[in-house]
Amino acid sequence: MAAVREPGGPDCDVYLTGTVFLDIVFTGLDAAPVRGTESWARGMGSSPGGIANMATALARLGLRTSLAAAFGDDMYGDYCREELESGEGIDLSLSHTVPGWHSPVTVSMAYEGERTMISHGHEAPPRNGGAAGTAGEAADGAYDPEAPECPPPATACVGSLVPGRPQKWIAAAARRGSRVFADVGWDETGRWDLAALAELPHCEAFLPNAAEAMRYTGTDCPRAAAHALSAHVPLAVVTMGPEGAYAVDARTGEAVGVPGVAVEALDTTGAGDVFVAGFVTGSLAGWPLADRLAFAGLTAALSVQEFGGSLSAPGWPEIAAWWRQVGSQQPGCGHYAFLDRILTGCAASAPPRRAVPTLGFRPPE
Repeated sequence: MAAVREPGGPDCDVYLTGTVFLDIVFTGLDAAPVRGTESWARGMGSSPGGIANMATALARLGLRTSLAAAFGDDMYGDYCREELESGEGIDLSLSHTVPGWHSPVTVSMAYEGERTMISHGHEAPPRNGGAAGTAGEAADGAYDPEAPECPPPATACVGSLVPGRPQKWIAAAARRGSRVFADVGWDETGRWDLAALAELPHCEAFLPNAAEAMRYTGTDCPRAAAHALSAHVPLAVVTMGPEGAYAVDARTGEAVGVPGVAVEALDTTGAGDVFVAGFVTGSLAGWPLADRLAFAGLTAALSVQEFGGSLSAPGWPEIAAWWRQVGSQQPGCGHYAFLDRILTGCAASAPPRRAVPTLGFRPPE
């Protein structure tokens, strides 16, 4: 990224805000838990989750990442903060710990290539005091409208759109010149109205999954959905899980599809976040659309082979190892040949931090 950063540009490559969860992931389940019985998992891991998934994926790809989030006033909050700040090098100067507020927690059970999650938490009170607001207001997270540097100057920002719940920080970031990349969650109202996504006009790229895209556009095909969405946003990217992704650039008329990478999925938690992080990286680096899609899909595929949400995200050494040991040796992977140019000089490094079974775990010396 250093080669494409403009002299005198923002110190921050990507800014984002949201809620940090503690994720506890159980793997190695043969089937979904059955009511009235006890199930034993063969694996377990704990790691920061929620918005931490995206922040970690961005940081591991070399992007200078700034996260504004509320952290719980407990051991979970301390653990998440240390992992993100000290372990991943994420700038948390705009984050804060909320006195008397406990960390949200998600328990995820991974089986048959999918996952089931149970979460608990309370919205953090606004930073300037007062009662907790709606989920959309919580999405503004640690955004402080009185602070002149929040959101900070950043080349890009990443958000998650919430139907009917405007997020002031996204509009503020766009006004300050940030390139806005956004995904969207499931519309619990069932209306699936694009007009309810107030920040969509501020977005350079919109990256829903296939189910979301088809419901928002009333189409029955992810590719048709991408074309329909391109009437509302400059760049529409529809993810299709193991089948790959499809994108339409309304500015140039270019439409590109790439297949997925065949891997055995251990835990899909955070895979969508890793895809967005990979796409943002390629976009800021100025890569062709096809290369951005392929790279994003690859990073997401590598992440599902590990468990633990944020700490499953790959870095450049893992990407280089896949290309040199697997991708470059397999027929049908020619669309990843651009990695030869990008990975020049990428040497092996220490293994990345991964999810740990429990907090404070002391392995034998």
